[in-house]
Amino acid sequence: MKKKILAIDDSKAMRFLLQTVLGKDYEIITSPDGCSAMYWLSKRNLPDLIIVDAQLPDMQEWELIEQFSSSGLYRDIPLIVLSSLDQNITQAKCLEYGVTEYFLKPFNPVLLAEAVNRIVNNAKVKTANTALTEQN
Repeated sequence: MKKKILAIDDSKAMRFLLQTVLGKDYEIITSPDGCSAMYWLSKRNLPDLIIVDAQLPDMQEWELIEQFSSSGLYRDIPLIVLSSLDQNITQAKCLEYGVTEYFLKPFNPVLLAEAVNRIVNNAKVKTANTALTEQN
């Protein structure tokens, strides 16, 4: 079964790019805004990774990322932030919210795919280690 990635970006072209680049190896669920993403999540869907734009049309900058990082349900899901904001601001906010990785737009899709693979594979190792620890 393919791992699920929730990709949240208001740009149709960006959602298409993410679907194209990652869709072969992962099940990609795309959302144009924060409300649609939260609706999908509210249906007991839990992705293995969330890729999210820092600026969404229905929320303040960083609002959804802040919600994810402070939520008991979602804070353990790795986040990749896509941002067109200043690099220093993006870096500081990602550090503040515990974001796994970020990319400034425009970015190299190959590097993004490599980061996704690395993060999802690390998550598999953590899950396996947690299961072993709980058995002992």
